[in-house]
Order: sequence, then structure tokens, then C-alpha cells
Amino acid sequence: MTAASPNPATAPDIATLEEQERRLVLDSFTYDDAWRLGTLLVDLARERRAPVAIDITRGGQQLFHAALPGSTPDNDAWIARKRRVVERYQSSSYLVGSRFRAKGTTFEDSSRLDPDVYAAHGGAFPLSVRGAGVVGVVVVSGLPQVEDHALVVEALETFTK
Repeated sequence: MTAASPNPATAPDIATLEEQERRLVLDSFTYDDAWRLGTLLVDLARERRAPVAIDITRGGQQLFHAALPGSTPDNDAWIARKRRVVERYQSSSYLVGSRFRAKGTTFEDSSRLDPDVYAAHGGAFPLSVRGAGVVGVVVVSGLPQVEDHALVVEALETFTK
């Protein structure tokens, strides 16, 4: 996980990130859905030999967690920090960080939140249910933030088909 700003050539813009959140809304999200989404993420990560940890929560309860080879306990700390950003802002951690960068600042400098508790780096995405709003968070940690975010979005796109 890198705290550096993403490469603008590969990073999605704010409009794209907002569109992803509008599009990737679920009809429901059950315990079985958490298992299916989590195992989908594990399969995608294994295919790429990605050294990631994956976490899914709903209503504050951890429903899925996996740590793949090459991940470390540090990834779990990143997961918790990124998840808190989604819970607080009701938007993906990457979108939150991008909005601060678009204002010419950083989340760490301007949010007034403890960076040991919150991290607006890519990889945490809200699990939104039609009619209910954000009910949970899916998080990937272990790759550069653009790639963490992209892996989650890819899995949600497949999951929502």
C-alpha cells in the first residue's frame, strides 16, 4: 500500500468514481452475498497472485475476511482505516481522497481526522442497497491504491451482473 498520490494517467477521475458508486448498488446484501463477493475477490486476487487482504462488513459486523500469501498484518490496519472513511463519508475511500486532492490538499492535512484511525486511500467501497443506503463496506489492501480500488470495482461489477 502506498500513500503517494496516484498516477493521473491511470487514476479514475472524480466523475468516474461517482458514477461507479451510482451504478454499483445492490438489491440486497445478505450473509451469503458477503461470502460470494468475498470468494469472488479471493479468486480474482489469486489469479493475479495479488498479496492482498480482503474484508467485508455489514452493519459493523465482519462477515468475510481473507489474507492471501504476501499480505501482512499491516494490511489489516489499512483495512480498518479505509473502512472507517467509507463509514464516515458514505463514499469510497478513493473518492474521498480524490476530492481532497482536487481541492489542492490532502485528506491527512485537511480532514482534521487522525491518520492513524482514518485513511482515504483506494480500496474501500460502500455496499449500498437500494432503498437502504450504505449498509456495509468491502475492502482490499495490499496493492497500490488505484489497483486496490480497481479490484473491488471489478468484483462488484461481476457480482451485480
